[in-house]
Amino acid sequence: MLKKIQICLCCFFVLGILYEISLLSGCFFSYMPMPKHFLTPEQVLNLGKSIIFLETTERLEPPPLVSCSVESAARTYQDRPIVLFMKGLTNDTALDLNSSYAAFSLLSSMKNVFIFPLQMETVFQETPLLQWYNQVVPELEKNWVHVSSDASRLALIWKYGGIYMDTDVISIRPIPEESFLAAQKSQFSSNGIFGFPAHHKFIWDCMENFVLKYNGNIWGNQGPFLMTRMLKTICNLTDFKGTEDHSCQNISFLNPQRFYPIPYPAWGRYYEVWDKSPNFSHSYALHLWNFMNHNRKAVIAGSNTLAEKLYKAYCPTTYEDLIQNAELENFTFYEDTDMV
Repeated sequence: MLKKIQICLCCFFVLGILYEISLLSGCFFSYMPMPKHFLTPEQVLNLGKSIIFLETTERLEPPPLVSCSVESAARTYQDRPIVLFMKGLTNDTALDLNSSYAAFSLLSSMKNVFIFPLQMETVFQETPLLQWYNQVVPELEKNWVHVSSDASRLALIWKYGGIYMDTDVISIRPIPEESFLAAQKSQFSSNGIFGFPAHHKFIWDCMENFVLKYNGNIWGNQGPFLMTRMLKTICNLTDFKGTEDHSCQNISFLNPQRFYPIPYPAWGRYYEVWDKSPNFSHSYALHLWNFMNHNRKAVIAGSNTLAEKLYKAYCPTTYEDLIQNAELENFTFYEDTDMV
């Protein structure tokens, strides 16, 4: 009996070594010593190169734009973990590849995509945000979905490093920078896309300022305005000229063309037909400004809009499964209904 136990322990030890080697050698996804659903968030995130997405509502069915964002990142960063945290998901929620949620099944099937429950109290442990989280009353907060997302992204990047992206960002080519903020316009930073190594002082300072200057009634106070005011404390921000990036204190402040070539006042252009589609040659990813989309404009198969072309190019599985097939199923349903 003792010998069997020793053999089992040896097997676990060898698997552990293989797991660590696979992380260090960058072959984590080509050779994974254990099924990915056995991995914990810490094991995945400790690699330090994750692309992190957050869903801070309770919904369990990611809409097509969220699916496109995650899929495009998975295709663009094939050697990096793509991690989607969902607040509505729990450890007891039985969701897998056979889930009735089409987008969930689609994303779960991608080898470098990991979907975990978002457990905020755990995320905020050992950060300045824990005291704030224990005192705040979500039901009384005007912008809780946004504020909790702003806090969670800071804590996760502080702890594990990597890149955070909003779920309305379509990746088109890899971001070459490690420590960066994305300019939404000259002298103003977004918090919809940013990247830092673990335990970077700038992110810790942002978390402290988040608590010190907290005002949940002002939209963006804990998000882009926070990033901007903290960047201004260490950098002399000037206007961008052309497509150059700025750099200060080893932090790259990336040109608006990198992620915001279509500014928010013109967000609707993504859902229009262009005579000649832009090639976005200066961009790493595209922010589709879903927060502005109050009329819920969507990608429609055959519409030939810019957004449809982006889906076809950068998230083709999402386009096929959630746009084309969904419309075909609806068409078939209505045909069958008419025949009754």
